[in-house]
Amino acid sequence: MALEVKIINRSQHPLPRYETTGSAGLDLRANLTSDIILLPLERALIPTGLFIELPLGFEAQVRPRSGLALKKGITVLNAPGTIDADYRGEIGVILVNLSNEAFTVSNGERIAQLVIAKYEQAQWVEVEVLSETNRGAGGFGSTGK
Repeated sequence: MALEVKIINRSQHPLPRYETTGSAGLDLRANLTSDIILLPLERALIPTGLFIELPLGFEAQVRPRSGLALKKGITVLNAPGTIDADYRGEIGVILVNLSNEAFTVSNGERIAQLVIAKYEQAQWVEVEVLSETNRGAGGFGSTGK
């Protein structure tokens, strides 16, 4: 059985949907009254007109669309953006133009994808020593190419 998520759609577009049976993400569309032009290195908060109510223990991750990133240099600035279960505001997408050319965001354009993920909250256990591993404190490329 699929996870049920309550949604209010105040956009001019159909509800987000999975494009294939194996898709993890649902495409989010820009909900605009006029185009937004992103110059190189500019960013903007793009409204979607969508509001959701996630069950506790779940988050929604706003991620870039790979085709838009590869072909146009457009990505989600805080990828993945997290929508918490207790957030009730409009879903917005922070887009950034990493290309050398202006990019126009038009109404209805698929600008990002939304992935629903289960999470757990951590309970900190303060200690003086952590267990030993082969890796230890090695990071930032320490395992090679």
